[in-house]
Amino acid sequence: MAPNLPYAGLTPDVVLDALDAAGLRGDGRILQLNSYENRVFQIHLEDGRIVVAKFYRAGRWRDEQILEEHVFAQELAEAEVPAVAPLVLVAPSAEMTTLSPATLLGTPATLAQWSAKPDATPWRYAVAPRCGGRSPELEDPAVLAWIGRFLARLHQVGERRPFAHRLGFDGTARVRAAVASLVDSPWIPMGAFEPWQRTALQALDTVDARLAGLPDLTLLRVHGDCHVGNLLWTPAGPHFVDLDDAVNGPAVQDLWMLLGGSRQEMQAQLGALLDGYETLREFDRRELVLVEPLRTLRLILHSHWIARRWDDPAFPIAFPNFDSPSYWAQQTTQLQEQLEAMAEPALVA
Repeated sequence: MAPNLPYAGLTPDVVLDALDAAGLRGDGRILQLNSYENRVFQIHLEDGRIVVAKFYRAGRWRDEQILEEHVFAQELAEAEVPAVAPLVLVAPSAEMTTLSPATLLGTPATLAQWSAKPDATPWRYAVAPRCGGRSPELEDPAVLAWIGRFLARLHQVGERRPFAHRLGFDGTARVRAAVASLVDSPWIPMGAFEPWQRTALQALDTVDARLAGLPDLTLLRVHGDCHVGNLLWTPAGPHFVDLDDAVNGPAVQDLWMLLGGSRQEMQAQLGALLDGYETLREFDRRELVLVEPLRTLRLILHSHWIARRWDDPAFPIAFPNFDSPSYWAQQTTQLQEQLEAMAEPALVA
C-alpha cells in the first residue's frame, strides 16, 4: 500500500508563501510545533510580530465546522475569557481566498485557502498571535481554583447557543462505530484485537448504564480537549491555545482530564476546581458519575485515531508499538482497569 502523505509539499517555503499571500510577510524564521493531526508553525513576521499558523488536515473538518470553532474563540475573546482567537485575514493575492460559507456569512474571514499552483489542492489554514506560557502547577489548589473559574467563564459563553455544525456528545454511538471499524484493520496483529474488542464493548455497556441515569444531560459548547498540554499559565492566569476539538458536550468534559493520580488525589483536585468553578457558574454534580466513563471513551477513541492515521508516516514514528501485540494487551488491561474504576462510587466534592 502506498503511504499516505497528507502534508507532502508543505515545505517551509510553501508555508511562508501562504502567509505572504495573506499579507503576513515572514522574515524567514519558522519553527514547526508539535502536532500530529494538523501542521502548526511558529513564524516571525517582518513587522516584529510572532504568529502561529495552523494548516488543517484535509478531510477532517468541513469549512463551516472550522469557522464555528473560530467564532467561538472570538466570542470568548470578546467576553475577556483568555483564549487565543485567530486573526481576521485579507486576500491581497489572487492565489489566496478567505472562506466564509453561506451558513456563516457575516462572520470575520479567519480561514484561508491557498495554492502555489492553479491545479493543486489548496491548503486551508488559519493564523493566530503567539501566546506563550508554561504548564500550570496542578498540585496547587489555588491554581486549580483559578482554572475552575476560567472554565466557568468559558462555559458561560458556551451555553449561549449550541454549535450547529461541530460534533455533539452522542453517548457511546460514535465510539461503538469506531470499535466496529477496527475489525478488519490491517494494522492490528492477529489474536490481539478480539480480547480488546470484547473488553471495549463491555466497557461501553457500562458507560451506557451510567448515561441512563442522566436522561436530561445538559450539553453546551465546551473546549472538548481540556488537558494540561492545551492549557498554558502566565502571571495573568490560564489561557487555552487550541479549540480544535470543541464540541457540544457536558460541562464535566472540560474538568475530568485535569484529574489524575489516586482516587484521594483526584478527589482533592476536583474539590479545588469546583471551589473556583461554582463561584461563577452552577455545576450539575450528577455529571461527576461521568468522569471515568468519559475517560473510557477517550481511551478507545485514541486507539481508533491512531489506526485511522497509521499510513501517515508521522504516526508509526510517534507510536512505534501500535502494531504490536503488547500495545493491544496494554490497552486491554487499561480498559479492564476502567471497568473497575467505573464500578466504584462517583467522585464527590
